[in-house]
Amino acid sequence: MPLFAPLTYTSSDGLSLYARDYPGSGGPARLPVICIHGLTRNSLDFDELAPLVSELGRRVLAVDVRGRGHSARDPNPANYTPAIYAADVVALMHALGIARAVFIGTSMGGLVTMSLASTRLDLIAGAVLNDVGPVLSKRGLARIAGYAGKPAMFTSWEEAAGHVRAINECAFPGAPAAEWAKWARRAFEQRDDGLLCQRYDPGIASSLQNGRLPPTSLASRMAFRRLARHRPTLLVRGALSDLVEPEQAAWMRRAAPGLAYTEVPGVGHAPMLTEPDAFDALRDFLARLP
Repeated sequence: MPLFAPLTYTSSDGLSLYARDYPGSGGPARLPVICIHGLTRNSLDFDELAPLVSELGRRVLAVDVRGRGHSARDPNPANYTPAIYAADVVALMHALGIARAVFIGTSMGGLVTMSLASTRLDLIAGAVLNDVGPVLSKRGLARIAGYAGKPAMFTSWEEAAGHVRAINECAFPGAPAAEWAKWARRAFEQRDDGLLCQRYDPGIASSLQNGRLPPTSLASRMAFRRLARHRPTLLVRGALSDLVEPEQAAWMRRAAPGLAYTEVPGVGHAPMLTEPDAFDALRDFLARLP
């Protein structure tokens, strides 16, 4: 039996969007979990986490944000913004009749969750911000801007794995070759001509490359406070992260004293959330939610 069912839904502006739907394992009814990936990633990033969460009795929806994976590419790159992505999540919830959910947002996915909190806090029962927040390190943003949106094509999976390793080894030092091979198949797909290309529209990175994604803003800080002060919120930080460094994590904890916090040793941006420290914190956090 497949672990998930693929589903499609339509955005308010007519794009066909995709998500993976993992059914809960049974037991008392619990609120579903919606997983939102990072900037250049897709729903495959949750292919190991989602089954673990579904075993806790919760339905899990792992989305492909517009422009990534199986979701349609937007003809207008200006629409690649957290506010638009948040509206797409609302469309998904309406299509499935979901009134509230718990959100897990990795990197950009956390920005989407905060954007949703600024307009539709009623849809959020709790949130996990995975190595992201309203104040970010310029160092990490510069590193991501150095590769995001830049075309990369390869003729072999070994080459693709090497590319993925070069980008991410700083965050996962010592990861075995098998891990990079797995990541390559999440990040790339094979075209009809045999070439391997990225599973995203290069236009998704335009806001980062042209400086329209600042390290912080008044709007993002207000959205974070609204979320973390009014809904249970867990911040997961990779101990080696260059995007949420100790300075940014400390700011978030001061701004929201009730914020739950865990740090994942030996990992940078961003934890996969299957690491023992991360998953233990996530499981305990979910256990406290309806």
